[in-house]
Order: sequence, then C-alpha cells, then structure tokens
Amino acid sequence: MLIKLTIDRLEGNKAVLITQDGQAVVWPKNKLPAGLREGSALSFNIAEESERELKDKQTAKDIINEIINQP
Repeated sequence: MLIKLTIDRLEGNKAVLITQDGQAVVWPKNKLPAGLREGSALSFNIAEESERELKDKQTAKDIINEIINQP
C-alpha cells in the first residue's frame, strides 16, 4: 500500500504530515530524509513482512520446544 503525504509543518523534532485524505500523522523529523521542508511531498510504502513473521514464529516454536524438552 502506497501512502502519499505532504509535510504540513515542522514542530521542534516532529513533522506533521498530511495524507491525501486529510489525516494528520506526527512523525519524528530524524526519521525523514534530510533537507525536507514544509510542502515537501513524501510517500510511504507499507507492506507485510511475511518472511520475518514466519521466522519469528519459528523462533518462538524453537524456544517453546527447548523449554518443554529440558531434562
């Protein structure tokens, strides 16, 4: 899912971003590319990380099995 935003204003160490449908999102300025200013256009790509999720589930199973199988 691609979300397009515009920097509405910068407040201290935060940036207020506005989505295309008018919702405000407060985001840390240090997590944005350097040199951005009010009016700069951004896009966020949000995607599921199924590979990481599967790895995390397997790690949890391994830990449970290790606990269960302790002498």
